[in-house]
Amino acid sequence: MTPRPTPLPIALDLSTPTRGRRGKPPRHFADLSPTERVAAVTELGEKPFRAKQLATHYFTHLTADPEAMTDLPTATRATLTEALFPPLLRPTRTLTADGGTTVKTLWHLFDDAKVESVLMRYPNRTTLCISSQVGCGMACPFCATGQMGLTRNLSVAEIVEQVREAARSLGAGEIPGGPTHLSNVVFMGMGEPLANYKAIMGTIRQLVAPAPDGMGMSARGITVSTVGLVPAMNKLADEGLPVRLALSLHAPDDDLRSELIPINTRWSVDEALDAARHYFEVSGRRVSIEYALINDMNDHAWRADLLGKKLNARGRGWVHVNPIPLNPTPGSIWTASEPEVEQEFVDRLRAHGIPTTIRDTRGSDIDGACGQLAAEEEDATA
Repeated sequence: MTPRPTPLPIALDLSTPTRGRRGKPPRHFADLSPTERVAAVTELGEKPFRAKQLATHYFTHLTADPEAMTDLPTATRATLTEALFPPLLRPTRTLTADGGTTVKTLWHLFDDAKVESVLMRYPNRTTLCISSQVGCGMACPFCATGQMGLTRNLSVAEIVEQVREAARSLGAGEIPGGPTHLSNVVFMGMGEPLANYKAIMGTIRQLVAPAPDGMGMSARGITVSTVGLVPAMNKLADEGLPVRLALSLHAPDDDLRSELIPINTRWSVDEALDAARHYFEVSGRRVSIEYALINDMNDHAWRADLLGKKLNARGRGWVHVNPIPLNPTPGSIWTASEPEVEQEFVDRLRAHGIPTTIRDTRGSDIDGACGQLAAEEEDATA
């Protein structure tokens, strides 16, 4: 058994950076509500209707390029784009896999902080995995991002920009298979989404708002992942948005989960599962349980049985389990389970009547685990 990490202090502010604090991102059009956009353009001496024109270009045409805004006077374009569309992300490294249908991008932010996103095209859908924080404060020892510590939260616009860029790329036919649209967004990249709650909710509302005020996505195509921040899970249930909740559990017993997920010393397995069940009851959306299978650590058959019993104790039909073969990070002591052990774990869960599907591990050959590219670049810089 590996040494137990130091438990998180009970008074910890989950949004407080554990590393150097960076500057606040400049105000961006995507940070603003429709009313605030009108106020912003009028403050710049423009007519209120310019706000809707800008929203149409940004959310519908997926561009912030003034040269593409031909329905605006040239001088107006320059004024508005300079003030409201400051560059927030720039791609500095891109890796592809699966014939180019999986694309991992390392982004440098306005302050040179680094985050990642992964775009995955399937035959019947497209999914973007996005980051919500620079680094992460949850300190999970098997996670590359968790070992980086938390630098800062992302702003709404920094998160929305990841989505817009992916949607633009798909619409332009840059991903093999021809032009298409973005159907799914998952908050499973760098960071703990519910520790940046306000920005996450602001992003979701921008994504689901009807065009031209937003991207017009279905809330049912959006998944928010968490390691089990129980109060925030309950708050999310009360938002009235039918997004899917994914709970990164990784162990059904408190002793082991406290080693793998240090926040478990604050909210236990049972408390996290109760909050997940509550989310289902309020939203009607089936909850996903994420479970990274780690060799001889959490992949024992008896743990599958314990998980099945705990889930069934809270009712039937409310949950789906996604065992995930661990994507090891370089130099890590953590390795993936053997295939036969993985299958036994799945079989045990299914024997309890738990719907179980092994998660597709796209991107393993391009440092697919969240945070690997950013960590590599930080190490190189150091």
